[in-house]
Amino acid sequence: MDDGHAVHYSALEKGVPVFSSDEVEVGKLVDVLDNYREHIFDGIVIETPAGDRRFVDAPEVGRTAERAVTLTITAAEAAQLPPPEEGPPVFKPRGGGKLSRFLGGGWRKD
Repeated sequence: MDDGHAVHYSALEKGVPVFSSDEVEVGKLVDVLDNYREHIFDGIVIETPAGDRRFVDAPEVGRTAERAVTLTITAAEAAQLPPPEEGPPVFKPRGGGKLSRFLGGGWRKD
């Protein structure tokens, strides 16, 4: 699977496919959860092909790349992930261009 170069989680674009460790597409990226003040990656929220939203904790995110996110869990395990909790604002990826992402742009606080 060619997912491109590795990127920092803050450079992920909304809608990139999310794959399990057994290379099954389990959803698309919706949100990146970040403790902004401490610069700690908390996890991601994905939308499954069925339209359900699931929370993926940071340790279960194995690789963030230009064209995909790869998890450390199998598709069967991903199917058992919980829905995201309602809580404080998250930082959502915008669709900014490569230069914008490179320079740290393309993010907004909701």
